[in-house]
Amino acid sequence: MSDTSANRRIWEIDLLRGIAIILMVLFHLLYNLKEFYGFNIDYQSGIIFFIGKASALLFIILTGISCSFSKNNFQRGLKILFYAFLITFVTYLFDSERFITFGILHFLAISIFLYIFVKNLDIFSLFIIGSLVILIGYMVGQVSISHNYFLMFGLTSSSYMSFDYYPLLPYFGVFLYGVALKKILYPSYESVLPIVWNIKPLGYLGRKSLYIYLIHQPILLVFLSLMEQVNLL
Repeated sequence: MSDTSANRRIWEIDLLRGIAIILMVLFHLLYNLKEFYGFNIDYQSGIIFFIGKASALLFIILTGISCSFSKNNFQRGLKILFYAFLITFVTYLFDSERFITFGILHFLAISIFLYIFVKNLDIFSLFIIGSLVILIGYMVGQVSISHNYFLMFGLTSSSYMSFDYYPLLPYFGVFLYGVALKKILYPSYESVLPIVWNIKPLGYLGRKSLYIYLIHQPILLVFLSLMEQVNLL
């Protein structure tokens, strides 16, 4: 989510975050219609699956890019981790079988903590290691074990279920791609696109993406409930 310090913001990063948050809200709207209202919507394949996954991957890449712009990644990581645990608690109250144990916020927080160990790697090494992490993650994803103690690394039992799950393997590889892209695109910490392309509403959404993430699902569920009560669903 948004973790670029205020005085070193790159406008196109905020704009891309804004696009990502819109895609995420759209995906969750369709997800809710399927899961809670029985609409015939397939969100596990096709364009809807692409929308959801593109949103998450964009957030991950942008977080990798943004880490070098932040003054205090440890503090930002703690902030995101706090909200991640809050989401774990709330989703457990909502559904104790599918609650979020290691979702996108958990992943981003841990990745930000790990940034200190990879920030000095060269571009080639970042892409190679990132690709290996993705490959290993793919292989790990084919394995089923008898418990969920290593779920943050992608190892789970066959019965594991969660509303949101982004393990370090393979997704930390995508984060490393973001770190590498920063070194390619922003070596001087300056925007690479002309300001004429700046769409301010999207940039604003991007700057508030963490808070939008936290509140959008309750708002969507209340909205859909109201639509159902007036027979519009």
